[in-house]
Amino acid sequence: MTMKRVLSGQPDFSDAECEAAARVLRSGWVGPGPEVDAFEDELAAYASASHVVTVSSCTAALMLSLKVLGVGPGDEVVCPTLTWVADANAIVALGARAVFCDVDPKTFTLSPETVLPRVTERTKAVIAVHYGGFASDPALLRAALPESVAIVEDAAHALGAHYPNGSPVGSSGNLTCFSFHANKSLSTVDGGAVALHDPERAGRIAVLRQQGIRTTSHDRLVSDAPLAAEFVEPGYKMVYSDLAAAIGRVQLRRQPEFAEHRLALARTYTRRVDELSLPLEFQEGLLTEQHARHLLAVLVPSDCPRNFRDELRQRLRSLGIHAGIHYEPLHHQSAFGEQSPLPVADDLFGRLISLPIGPRVTHEDATACIDHVAESFGGLTSSAP
Repeated sequence: MTMKRVLSGQPDFSDAECEAAARVLRSGWVGPGPEVDAFEDELAAYASASHVVTVSSCTAALMLSLKVLGVGPGDEVVCPTLTWVADANAIVALGARAVFCDVDPKTFTLSPETVLPRVTERTKAVIAVHYGGFASDPALLRAALPESVAIVEDAAHALGAHYPNGSPVGSSGNLTCFSFHANKSLSTVDGGAVALHDPERAGRIAVLRQQGIRTTSHDRLVSDAPLAAEFVEPGYKMVYSDLAAAIGRVQLRRQPEFAEHRLALARTYTRRVDELSLPLEFQEGLLTEQHARHLLAVLVPSDCPRNFRDELRQRLRSLGIHAGIHYEPLHHQSAFGEQSPLPVADDLFGRLISLPIGPRVTHEDATACIDHVAESFGGLTSSAP
């Protein structure tokens, strides 16, 4: 018997995405061009941002955002320890020091209370990570920080989420970074973007992403732009493509469909947990518009045996249900030097498990997943002395 595999974050590509990709392939031009321009305009409207600049990945978006804010050697950038390593890698790639802060035990995101103790006279910026899709409040963070400290938002998980004031993530005015990786709600296989309101910084990011050249190869091909490339400053190869953008435009139109499905799945999970009276704790705000539900992260009780979370994950994976752990805290990683203890994140790491969610996960999958979790808790109870 072949066991069904339940994977989190599998992308859903319809005939419309395939047709869009085929149209670009047949056009003879797949690099940066008119599809990229159109996707940037449409994403800016979706996120209520004045400008969107697409790049090759969210990591590239983070790095270029920090660079145009002037981050460099000798500077410090604070980011939460409970995040993917891309945040820290973007910091150290510019010669700055990554300083990790703790997170709130309910939202799993940073807060003014966790950030301020880590701010020093060398702090140039803070990366606010919208963990799992829950949009932390950049206005509260801005009010608490010195004016000299910039905020960059890592919204890789949070496309479609809304801030507490009801406006969409990307509209804050901070440089806000999105991901279009294979497992994201808007997938173009890979890619990223920066949403912002500052035209000068948007223009500089656009130059830096294409080797420091002011005009694109498409511009030089079809317009009266100078044939010779004009190098403005040293840059990087971080461009986005028309092939990816054509897929992204369709995926953007499908966001309401994807968001509705993720919300319905989250309700199935929470309802089944309630029906079975399981002692699982969901991330705060999971069923609100403040959450994009990229991850379905839950906590097992703190009084469970030490290895229970790991054994639960292994049991689910043995059944074809690919539960994950997001993430091992970055202050545990020797690559980033000695860091102070961060007790909330340390506690969360031992208890967090991510259950499958995404456009190809069914309600039957979610129900079966929780039923298997219940069996694990039942085994724990039956083995108690």
